Amino acid sequence: MTTSTPTLITDAHLEAPDDFYEALIEAHQGLSADESHAFNARLVLVLANHIGSLAVLRESLAAAK
Repeated sequence: MTTSTPTLITDAHLEAPDDFYEALIEAHQGLSADESHAFNARLVLVLANHIGSLAVLRESLAAAK
């Protein structure tokens, strides 16, 4: 049995990017700057948990720089 190492997807991959952007902006409506930063931190942790692969997360951190 062969297992592959997950890699970061860097090509366009969102099924509805404009809809996601709108939902993200709406999620920040009414939040103070501190609340917005805290929301972003929680969102990153939720998505990191979903991804699960430390290798992919490290690639994501490098790509975001």
